[in-house]
Amino acid sequence: MVALSKKLGWQTHSTRAALTGLRKAGFEIAATKSEDGKPTRYRIAAEPENMQQNSSSAEVAHAG
Repeated sequence: MVALSKKLGWQTHSTRAALTGLRKAGFEIAATKSEDGKPTRYRIAAEPENMQQNSSSAEVAHAG
């Protein structure tokens, strides 16, 4: 969390709140803990289904 906060220029509580907001919005956030002392890595593992449908509709509308 500290490395991500530094990268974004945010305080750690703000970064944590942003990840919580993404989870509540339906995003799947995967956390991979390193065994060799490196920081935990966070990634968006999946989007909410309703967002995937909306993004494909937007791409079609934009292309047409």
